[in-house]
Amino acid sequence: MKPLRWLTTAVLAAAPGLAMAADLDGSALAIWWGVPFAGILLSIALMPLLAPIFWHHHFGKVAAAWGLLFLLPFALVFGPGAAGASLVHALLAEYLPFVILLTALFTVAGGIYIRGNLHGGPGLNTAILAIGAVLASFMGTTGASMLMIRPLIRANDHRVHKAHVVVFFIFIVSNAGGSLTPLGDPPLFLGFLKGVDFFWTLSHIFPETLFLVGTLLALFYALDAWYYHQREELLMRDPTPDTRSIGFDGKVNFLLLAGVVGLVLLSGFWKSPVVFHVAGTDVGLPGLVRDAGLIVITFLSLWLTPRVVHENNQFSWGPMQEVAKLFAGIFLTIIPVIAMLKAGVSGPFGAIVSAVTRPDGTPDPAMYFWAAGVLSSFLDNAPTYLVFFNTAGGDPAVLMTQLAPTLAAISAGAVFMGANSYIGNAPNLMVKAIAEDRGVRMPSFFGYMLWSCGILVPLFVVMTFIWFR
Repeated sequence: MKPLRWLTTAVLAAAPGLAMAADLDGSALAIWWGVPFAGILLSIALMPLLAPIFWHHHFGKVAAAWGLLFLLPFALVFGPGAAGASLVHALLAEYLPFVILLTALFTVAGGIYIRGNLHGGPGLNTAILAIGAVLASFMGTTGASMLMIRPLIRANDHRVHKAHVVVFFIFIVSNAGGSLTPLGDPPLFLGFLKGVDFFWTLSHIFPETLFLVGTLLALFYALDAWYYHQREELLMRDPTPDTRSIGFDGKVNFLLLAGVVGLVLLSGFWKSPVVFHVAGTDVGLPGLVRDAGLIVITFLSLWLTPRVVHENNQFSWGPMQEVAKLFAGIFLTIIPVIAMLKAGVSGPFGAIVSAVTRPDGTPDPAMYFWAAGVLSSFLDNAPTYLVFFNTAGGDPAVLMTQLAPTLAAISAGAVFMGANSYIGNAPNLMVKAIAEDRGVRMPSFFGYMLWSCGILVPLFVVMTFIWFR
């Protein structure tokens, strides 16, 4: 099933009266409207463990089933106009810009091949992770992960113990490193689409990022050095032959990557009065130009990148298709959840809103950090960010000024704690799949969480007392 076929069908079915749909009142919704959202997230967490073969072949159908389980009853109860308007808003304002950016970064990074054979040791591995952390905020955690994971695995293919290298790579490159710009991680890009300034996170959570990444790099170096000096750690023969030089193939993609950055910056700084109204959703000209440009860059990368580069990188659309299909279901089923949270204490999730609010009515940054973080660990951090962004009021002007500590806590929790499980952030699963394809025995879902609970959670506790009290 194509990722958007069922979405398109639903739009056409609901087309009559779309513009007549009113805003969704979350206080009027029963909590069971959130069941499809919980169902798709539990499916992502459990079905790869309980029914891996079925999930591998039918995850798109599972996502579509949960989406329709929300959309069809919603259309029956509230009318096709309301259902269609909500669907169009989720599609045009959130899902498509998100997937288009992710696809462009995935494609461009997949067109760059780092040739040569590095010999992985504690110093070199730590340096690669540090470089990946810096790149993540400028080419996205997805782009940096896809660019750096393959040479890192090749550099360590002469070693017996490699899983810890990939685990820390997920911690640092696939998550924490992408916390400084909207290019870095999907939650921040969604915030950018909602009106958060491009450089806001850089100026507000840089110390937290520096602490987390720096501490993780130090811990990794110590652990990797311990493994490296064990007897029989190195294989008798390096599977990757040495070459005369280290270099890059597919260099044109570096220019295309700069184009991606430029388009995202342009859409943030360019203010245009030209707005198209589509079924109650405002679609601005800067966003349209950005998305069209990203699509052009994606096709240019595919056209200009030599076939041998994609072959050397073992480039395939499988990981991107999985993310696109699953997120289609997530962004659809999260519609009533966001509406209920926006209803505040008068909505079905009033207890959650109360939990993150102090007795005097002001938001509690520590609770926002942990609430956004814990849910990001299992519910994917992009929609979780949206949930708590709206719980805190959803007004970017207020969140960036009066409630800056709250927005910083939401941003840090969603980005940092996306590393707590394989499903917390899209690149986590991509990196795991690539590593296993290259013969690395990765921890199971719960085995990985032993790593994250033992290493990351204590660091988050320390960060709470320093920055989010």
